[in-house]
Amino acid sequence: MSPKTPEKPSTKSRPRILAIANQKGGVGKTTTAINLAAGLAAAGKSVLLIDLDPQGNASTGLGLDIQERGSGTYAFLAGTEPYEGLIRQTIVPGLRILPARPELAGAEIELVSAENREFVLREALASLLRGSTKYDFILIDCPPSLGLLTVNALASADSVLVPLQCEFFALEGVSHLVRTIERIKKNLNPKLRLQGIVLTMFDRRNNLSELVASDARSFFGTQVYETIIPRNVRVSEAPSHGKPVILYDLRSPGAQAYVKLARELLRRERVEVAA
Repeated sequence: MSPKTPEKPSTKSRPRILAIANQKGGVGKTTTAINLAAGLAAAGKSVLLIDLDPQGNASTGLGLDIQERGSGTYAFLAGTEPYEGLIRQTIVPGLRILPARPELAGAEIELVSAENREFVLREALASLLRGSTKYDFILIDCPPSLGLLTVNALASADSVLVPLQCEFFALEGVSHLVRTIERIKKNLNPKLRLQGIVLTMFDRRNNLSELVASDARSFFGTQVYETIIPRNVRVSEAPSHGKPVILYDLRSPGAQAYVKLARELLRRERVEVAA
């Protein structure tokens, strides 16, 4: 399946801003950010992915070498360069990225003494949203921590999507993140909500995966997505080729799962808007 030509979004509509977060590393967070963004673009949506992780894995996974990234999200937060020159087109039609460089790690320290430090990203996004390029979705790939960069993302987002690894201790970490979301909703961003929880790295040969999935659905109910992302070697291989898995191997179970995830997210968004 080739990505569709992006639909022209309404100039009147504001993009949905979705933070993809989990303070635990290795849960498929960046993989989900890359492939969900690609899936939404393949569905005809105009998407911007903001790489807010100093490791820059989302940028690497979409084929951007460090030399191609410019000043990236560090300059975007600092306001030292126009955002138009910071955003890069990816190999996926309709998907752009604001890439990250290692210098972004310094922003975490600099934000500590910044005025209105929790709202620096929100202020930067305000200028982007007033710009001529319109997006249907802005996805933010957060660092694997609950530091100031992640707090900025949550203070700017409409909702949070949480990848949940189907392994031991996973639910405990997500419960902690959900409490953080509630605190940020109360103190910084009243509109913030939990968009959903996505089960990742699911292995049907492993009884523990089934147990974690069952526990997650018992605890979070319909907030857990129906779509499950399986363990799949093609998903793991794709970033080393600088491609989302839907371009690397569309027929693979992992690629098909991310296509379904994008469709389910769009369906949930339509239901919410209609409600």
